[in-house]
Amino acid sequence: MNITKENIDELNAIIKIDVTEKDYKEKVTKILTDYRKNANIPGFRKGQVPMGMIKKQYGQAVMVDEVNKLLQDALNKYLNEEKLDVLGNPLPKPSPDFSWDKADLTFEFELGLAPKFEVNLQPKKAITHYKIIADKKMLEEQVANIAERYGKMNAVDEVTKKANLTGTFKNEEKAIDKKSTFKFEKIAGKEQQKALLGKKVGDTVTLKTKGLFEDDHFMQNILGVSHDDAHGLDIEVTFTIEEITETELAKINQELFDKIFGKDVVKSKEEMMDKLKEDAEKQFEQQSDQQLLNAVTESLIENTKFDLPAEFLQKWLAATGENPITPEQAKEQYEQSERGLRYQLIEGKIATENNLQVTYEELRDYAKGYIRQQMAQYGNLNPEEKELDDIANRVLQNQDEAKKLQDQLISQKLLKFYKENVKLKVKEVTFDAFVKEVYNKEH
Repeated sequence: MNITKENIDELNAIIKIDVTEKDYKEKVTKILTDYRKNANIPGFRKGQVPMGMIKKQYGQAVMVDEVNKLLQDALNKYLNEEKLDVLGNPLPKPSPDFSWDKADLTFEFELGLAPKFEVNLQPKKAITHYKIIADKKMLEEQVANIAERYGKMNAVDEVTKKANLTGTFKNEEKAIDKKSTFKFEKIAGKEQQKALLGKKVGDTVTLKTKGLFEDDHFMQNILGVSHDDAHGLDIEVTFTIEEITETELAKINQELFDKIFGKDVVKSKEEMMDKLKEDAEKQFEQQSDQQLLNAVTESLIENTKFDLPAEFLQKWLAATGENPITPEQAKEQYEQSERGLRYQLIEGKIATENNLQVTYEELRDYAKGYIRQQMAQYGNLNPEEKELDDIANRVLQNQDEAKKLQDQLISQKLLKFYKENVKLKVKEVTFDAFVKEVYNKEH
């Protein structure tokens, strides 16, 4: 067997494999001999079928199978020995003169080669790393929400601006028949508010859905309508009041502190706000880190320039999919996945050059930490080490779970690397400002 490589350009190559009869004849003969020993053909005793008949019936199929095995092994060995970094898999190149009737055979395979490039971790414009803070306004809102959540519900005689209403909305045309509970303050229109104020349990009020609530998604849940129906819904509904309550706010005192944080962990409103600030900013850090990872990814894709063997990859997508696709569909799939492929190559280069790969021991320790967190949520704060080891081993035997944990761990390593090596500027913002600036919308 002889293997040669011809470079078409920097991103494409052809591998040529010459297979002679000597490469496969011995193996094929052995298999056909075994077939002869066990063949049951009418008119012949077992093991006495003429070899010529066996070769005629099975010879070419066995030859094709063995040659394909030789090709696969030879290709894999060649790619490893030559350290060729390929994209996708080698694609057989059709030859008009090819025939399995020949003793000596020649095969050609197209290769898409990974590009050579350098990663620039210092873009001209520094990437913003947001530090999200919990401001006083947010903390006061949290305290108010806690006071309400731990408060007491008291029945009242009539609807007030502080009331919580429970009742049933109905509309025959839209098949609305939904019992819901909501705060009076959620009602948006003044006319609608006026229609409800002063009403008592058992009263039925007709309301217009247009502008009934400020948020259409909130109205979707309250009325029990579809997402499409909720947007721009302009009908009349009846609302029959079944319960009216007002919330008596919980007192901000030691009893409340102990109930929320544990005995004597917090001893004043100031300490409570400090604890809420600490907890909130810890959660915000995860969102900030995810945004930073996204921003660095986008920057690396935009600022790391290299070509890809696009034509080869489109042919590979068309040839290897579960279902046949047209060249046009393959091109569309390629265009949709190109940015992801570019980042995979960039990430792989960064990980290799900076030793950011994940070892099995690291993955196992990470899995145990993840399992420990899950168990803590169900009250098991001190699991035995053997129990953690056993669960981690079972989890890592599941390829999908292992891949998910590995991706999370690699993301953590990359994030740490980016924080230390990429040109960043820290910007301190409130959560509302973060959402507005990053997602370009009001929270």
